[in-house]
Parts: sequence; structure tokens; C-alpha cells
Amino acid sequence: MGFRTALAAGLMGLAVLGMLWAQKPFKEWPAIEYENFPIPPDANRPSEWTRARLRYPDITGYPRNSFGGFGRFGGFPGYWTMDYPRSDRHLLEGVRRLTRIDSRSVEQVVSLDGTDDIYNWPTLYGVEVGHWDLPLGQAQQLREYLLRGGFLMVDDFHANQEWAIFIESLRRIFPDRDWVDISNDDPVFHTIYDLEDRVQIPGAQFLQSGRTYEKDESGRPEHWRAVYDDKGRIMVAICHNMDMGDAWEHSDNPQYPEKWASLAYRIAMNYFIYDLTH
Repeated sequence: MGFRTALAAGLMGLAVLGMLWAQKPFKEWPAIEYENFPIPPDANRPSEWTRARLRYPDITGYPRNSFGGFGRFGGFPGYWTMDYPRSDRHLLEGVRRLTRIDSRSVEQVVSLDGTDDIYNWPTLYGVEVGHWDLPLGQAQQLREYLLRGGFLMVDDFHANQEWAIFIESLRRIFPDRDWVDISNDDPVFHTIYDLEDRVQIPGAQFLQSGRTYEKDESGRPEHWRAVYDDKGRIMVAICHNMDMGDAWEHSDNPQYPEKWASLAYRIAMNYFIYDLTH
């Protein structure tokens, strides 16, 4: 494991060496769950890699109905902020501990704004994509990002209704490609950890409901899916009927079962190393 993670970190370092100059600085945004979250001291420390979080328009009308804040004097901050920034910072601490990737301990929020900034961030995360609503222009830029070698992991959306909303925007991104189930022998499940045996990773709602699934019965089976490029590389890793964001967010909560938090971290490490080596 040590050799492979070291190799991946070295390859990744070469890949990003020429891009650091163009990256936008770190910025924290208003969020659904957290306000005034402590910012680690290395927030603007140069590093080889960090995971970006996708800021996207959603079916509530965000960002048109956002007025710069949340609460009494602000609009809805967008579904893209679910679990943000606590889950991001817990996860990135895991990256630093479980791999040799040189990462800072804060996320980077990126937008499909027509600039080149998104191309500086090879690994992208989209949460609550059962609510996203990508305009055609943003979908086309995300398609370009992915075809250039970018990697998108989507998570925390459940049951048939949210799947249908997700697919509507996915079709704008890739009208010519279909999603497929990821086979157990795919390299993405074997880059660091061998993960043939996976289970549904529930959100923190489990602590109240006792259920591993959300919404209705169509939220019960977990689905590990992907969109591949012409060379067989995963471009979009789709974690449907799961909530790994909550597993990272609550990994320090003694009430949240360690078995699910641990699996969520192992999945993330495999996906990140896969992205950097494929």
C-alpha cells in the first residue's frame, strides 16, 4: 500500500506542478448546516492536491434566490453546501493520514463559471445531486472538464425521484454516454484497499430512524455506478442511495458506527488514488 500511494502522490505532483499559479484562493461560503466553522491555519498553504467541492445551481432556484447569506437576512445557500465544511475537513485530514498525498486541510469550492479555474482541480465532489439543475452551458463545461481527465464523485442522493433529477442533468453533460454498474473487479475498488464487500453507507439520520436507507423503499439498495470514457477510465463515480458525506462528517461522533465511517474513508482513498493513476 505504501508504494502505491507514494507512486500516486508523485505522479499527481507532476500533473499539477504547472497549475498552481492559476488557482483561485481559498474562500468559505455560507452553508446549510454550519456557520463560522473554524478555518484551519493552513487554509492557504500551497499543496500538491486538494479535493474540490462543486457549487451548482439547484431546483430551488439557487443561486438566483441567494442574497449572500443564510437565515434572517440571506437566501438559501444551496444544496451543494450539505455537510460543508465539516465533512470536507474531516475527509482531507484522512487523506493526509491514510496516504502520502500532500494536501492542505481545507476544501476548494469551484463553480462552472466559464473560467479556467475548474481545470486546476483534478478531483471534484458533488453532494445532494438529486437536487442539481445544470444549465446547458455549465453541463458542457463539466463535460469538457471530465473529458480532459477530470474526475467527479457524486454522493448523498436517494431513491427514484432524486435519481431522475440527477439523470436529467447528467444527460446534458453526456447525451451520448450511459451510466453502468461498477463491477467488483474494477481497479477503482482495488487501488489501495480491496473492497469487493461493500454495504450501504447511511447518513446520520440512521441514529434517529434506525434505517440505512432514506426516502422510500427504492432508497434501500446501494448502487455503485459510473460513466466511463472511451479508454475505460471512470469519469463520474456515482454513489447512489448512500451518504458518505455524513459518514465523513460524523466520523468523530461515537454514536455513528465506525464500520460505516471506515468504509467511507476507504472508498474515498481508493477513488482519489484511482483518479491520480488512471
